[in-house]
Amino acid sequence: MRILGKGKTAQAIQEVYPDAKLYDDNDHENFDSNSSELTIVSPGIPPYNYLVQNTKNIQSDYDLFLTPDKFTIWISGTNGKTTTTGMIYHLLKEEGFFCGGNIGTPLANIAHEKKLILETSSFTLHYTNKAKPNIYILLPISEDHISWHGSFREYEDSKLKPLQWMGKDDIAIVPSKYKEFQTDCTLYHYSGVEDISSQFNIDIKKLKFKEPFLIDSILALCVEKILYDTLNYEKINSFQADPHKIEEFKDQKGRVWVDDSKATNIDATIQALKSYSGKKIYLILGGDDKGADMKPLFAELKRYNIEIFCIGTNTEKLDSLAKDFSITSYPFGTLDKAVASIFKKLSLDEVAILSPAAASLDQFSSYKHRGEVFKDLILPKI
Repeated sequence: MRILGKGKTAQAIQEVYPDAKLYDDNDHENFDSNSSELTIVSPGIPPYNYLVQNTKNIQSDYDLFLTPDKFTIWISGTNGKTTTTGMIYHLLKEEGFFCGGNIGTPLANIAHEKKLILETSSFTLHYTNKAKPNIYILLPISEDHISWHGSFREYEDSKLKPLQWMGKDDIAIVPSKYKEFQTDCTLYHYSGVEDISSQFNIDIKKLKFKEPFLIDSILALCVEKILYDTLNYEKINSFQADPHKIEEFKDQKGRVWVDDSKATNIDATIQALKSYSGKKIYLILGGDDKGADMKPLFAELKRYNIEIFCIGTNTEKLDSLAKDFSITSYPFGTLDKAVASIFKKLSLDEVAILSPAAASLDQFSSYKHRGEVFKDLILPKI
């Protein structure tokens, strides 16, 4: 067996298959492009990569480990995957479920377990061609990872792939846009929180969450309802969201700042801003936008009383779009300069938000690192 990649996923697979050989972009000369040996691709490696292009027998780690004797719940979509996955695990861990995939624990580390909850990326789905979930939860799909997939259609098709192999005993919950998708499984579809709640008799008034976490909590309860015909409101309400997703905190003057560093695409940023529509907003925007069309975001930003502070590799692009849409913007380029400028402006009745609508790797090691730096720039002033 061969494994493309040498990161966390690849190393976890090698622990299970010690004889497997790992390859990355530095191993072109040692890579046999004529081999038919089974090759597992780490999800971060794009389909246009040289090694992928010169491999004949490709599988994902899902294809390798997810045998029919396992019961699996997959969660995918553009935004909310991590939160929804965490909420489902929060509800079901006492029932013997284990959680992993794109969230924290590589599949290889928990593949010996029989009941799995897996956050599932479009990268993994692209390379998956036979494994299927028993329950598939699909959150709304919006433009993301275009440079990796090549087009929005390819990205969307990857998210829909599991429906092709699911059978009559399987269940999927998908946005109403895909209600006509041809699949053999039982297909539920939703257009919003009221819609899906009514189908599963969920009382929204009993939930503490507001958007964007509300839909995540409802979908998690749908899974509990499907499996056990119960709705544990007390337990779901005890769930604590991960840091860096619409995480509010205050500086020494009592002014509100919001760490939404996890917003790595435009839809996540649009959803985050909805909670602050009545306030003046200072928005820190930018990073690696992965080739996405940012115009829909700026069309939405026009609805707000907002000023934009541009950072990252797409600073000039964002500043130019802001001018096109007559939105005040400042092309600072770096997070520290943006925060310093906002610190001089922000009032008690206003809000400052880091919601970049872009990946972080142009200037930070991860979105978590970006969020931590953001908070460190503000909290030391206390």
